[in-house]
Amino acid sequence: MKCPMECHCAESRQSGQAMIEYVVVCAALALALGVGMTDDDSALWQMIQNFRLGYERFSFALSLPT
Repeated sequence: MKCPMECHCAESRQSGQAMIEYVVVCAALALALGVGMTDDDSALWQMIQNFRLGYERFSFALSLPT
């Protein structure tokens, strides 16, 4: 019979590994998008501007009276 603490440690290690994999993938994606950030027409700048515009529209819609 396994100790409950052993099972918890294994789950914790596995979720830690998944988080590291997620960080590595996000860093690789940011690096790939950020390589051509020398002008305002790069993919990363367009994505940032679209997120900003989407948030402005979302916050405006929330501020409207119902």
